[in-house]
Formats: sequence, C-alpha cells, structure tokens
Amino acid sequence: MTAPQPVNSDLNDRIPLYGEDFTAEPEHVYSQLRARGPIVPVRLAPDVPAMLVVDYETALQVLRSPHVFVKDSRRWQDTAPPDSPVLPMMSWRPNTLFADGERHARLRPPVENSLALVKPAQLRRFVQSSSIELIRRFTGRGHADLLGEFAAQLPMLVLQQMFGCPAEIAQDMVAAIAALWDGTDPQLANQYLEASVTDLVRYKRARPGDDVTTRMLEHPHGLDDDEMLHQLIITMGAGAEPLGNWIANALYLLLTERRVADAVATGSVALDEALDQVLWQFTPLTNYAITYPRHPVYLGRVLLPADEPVVISMAAINTDPALQPAGQVPTGNRAHLAFSAGPHTCPASRPARLIATVALETLLDYVPEVELDDQQPLRWRPGPFHRALTALPVRFPAVSSLADPTSGGSECPHRSAR
Repeated sequence: MTAPQPVNSDLNDRIPLYGEDFTAEPEHVYSQLRARGPIVPVRLAPDVPAMLVVDYETALQVLRSPHVFVKDSRRWQDTAPPDSPVLPMMSWRPNTLFADGERHARLRPPVENSLALVKPAQLRRFVQSSSIELIRRFTGRGHADLLGEFAAQLPMLVLQQMFGCPAEIAQDMVAAIAALWDGTDPQLANQYLEASVTDLVRYKRARPGDDVTTRMLEHPHGLDDDEMLHQLIITMGAGAEPLGNWIANALYLLLTERRVADAVATGSVALDEALDQVLWQFTPLTNYAITYPRHPVYLGRVLLPADEPVVISMAAINTDPALQPAGQVPTGNRAHLAFSAGPHTCPASRPARLIATVALETLLDYVPEVELDDQQPLRWRPGPFHRALTALPVRFPAVSSLADPTSGGSECPHRSAR
C-alpha cells in the first residue's frame, strides 16, 4: 500500500488557477491537474494555497463528510492575506453556506422553505415578462450583446420580483455581486452589497408581501436582521451571477455547436436537457464548494493540513474523460456536481433550472436566426471560481415589433439559434 504523502507547501510548485493562461485554456490546466491525482495542490491567488479535488468519487467523499470537512472558514481566514482578491468569496458570513451542524440546520430551512413556496406558473410569468422587456430593447437593431443585454440582467429582474426587491436596490446588488466574483476592488464591492441588502431587509420589514424575503422574515426559525442580511446575500448573490452565466453559456453552446442547436431545433433534445450539457461542458461555477479540514486528514493518498481550503473543481470533474467514455455527454444526465452534493446541495436548483429554461425558450422564440458576430472575438472573465464570458455579441434579422406574450399573440414562431 502506498503511504500517504504530505502536501508540498512550496507555493511555486502549485498550479495557479488565475492569470491569462488559466482564463484562456482552463481545460488544459484541468487535464494537467487530473494527471497528478484526485486532489492536487493549487493557488487560488498568488498567496492563497488550496487543495483542489478533481475526482468525482473523492469530491463526493468530501461533500458528504461534514463532520470532517467543515464550511466555517474563520480559522483559515485569520491567516489569509487581508488584501487577497479571493477573500470576499471565502470570508465567513453568518449564513447557511458557511454554517455547520445545528447552525446549518437552523439557517437552511428559511431559505429552502421560502423558495419551495414560489409557484412555478408565477415564476414562469416573471421570466417571460422580464425576458420580453429585455428583448424589446435590442431586437429592432439586428445585433446585441446577449450577455450584457440579456443573460446578465435577466436573473436579477426575476429575483427582484421573487424577493419583492425594488429595482434601484437590485441594480446596486448586480454591480457589487459581479465585482465580488471577479475579485475587482473586493472590499468596496462587499460594502456596497451589504448596504444594498440591508436596504432590502428594512424595506420588507416595513412593507411585507407575497415574496421570498417576507417568508424568510416570517419563518418560525426567527432570523434577525444580521442573519437575514447574509442569508439574502448568498441566496440572491448565488442566484444572480451563476444563473446569468448559465444562460449565457447555454447560448454559447447553441451558437458554437451545430449538433446541439439542431437537436434542440428539431425537438430531439429538450432545452432542459441541453442546459445539463452546459453544466457538464461549461459549468458557470467552476471551483467552489470550499471546505476546511479541522485536523490533518488523509484523502486520496494525500495528507491534508488542517484549515487549508479544500476546493471542489466542478469544472475539472464534469469534463473528466473518465466520466464520458463515449466522448460526449449522455442526454439527460444530471450526475454532474454543478449544484454540489451532500447537506450543502444548492437549495435553488429547481427554480434556477426553470428560469434558465424559460429564458432560453423566450429568447429563441422572439429573436430569429441568431448567429455569433464573428467580428468580435469572445473573451472569458478572469477568476478561479467561475466560467463567464465578458460579452456574447450576436447578429440577427431585425424585428420591428413583438407580440405581447401575455395577450396570446403568436406572430413569432419558435426559432433556434444557429
């Protein structure tokens, strides 16, 4: 039996998950990492070491062992560089993402129960009306940035209706959340995000309604304002940014892989199934589900030090050739780890899937014959945690007017991207 090996503590020997090379070709980096074993020393930032899990079964072992791998990051945080660009995404907050044991059992139900009460028919109306509102702004031009003008804006338009959030508060949230994911001026972004969510909590305490925020405030577990603040940050923050990138990456797949676009257009593959293929190939949340061993522990023949971040690479795992022996993702396969696993599985996966599906249906119905604008090269945003385009420029035949979907108009037949 091979003896467990201690982790090499030399930062220079660790593969970086940042920089132009990683951003341009993460698949190449993930291939290198998989060749080194199921769990590999990496750097999330120049001065932030971590262990990256790149093997499916090893990831499940971590995610399903909350008594060994905890979510509370405060002991690590005490030793982390205070100006690190990844700190805002990893810093402890009093919310369900960073909670363990009894605290997690108290904080998760207000989120889970409140989201479960969102009616699918109502959510579908929110998505359709918000999608049409955005589409009408650009469809007469014959060209658009489907990321900046559609995918990035739609989730927050929908979430502000779900959560009873005024538009001016939601706009501040969007800018702050995007800055946090990118690691640009993270401290200022965090301040703006907390201020905007605090405004929402105050607003809903004064004006309760039939919305997720009010249900969370009225939940029997009795969250205080500080707990509400941080629950909403993770619920809306985790909802807006990755969901927008999921929609954008789905459009990217449809626009760049003719086989998938044709299968969707003919109905042989449903949009819902195509969205799972996106999660396998271009999962928007790439490296996250971070935990911390509370004591040295053996994993994958490696001796992990206490409190060093253990990061699940959903992207490396989902693109592992060992999981796709035929060279392509089987239709309808949802065994990916895009929504994590274990007690911290994403509680919003069902509404997120509905939002993404209806958004794509509506866009493909109302924007005919959309194609990539090959005059504008595509670029990916930097950062270790996500796979996100900077823009998705497209062109299409301009349409002077659109039918109102709420009036039963049907002048725009279903069309596929190609």
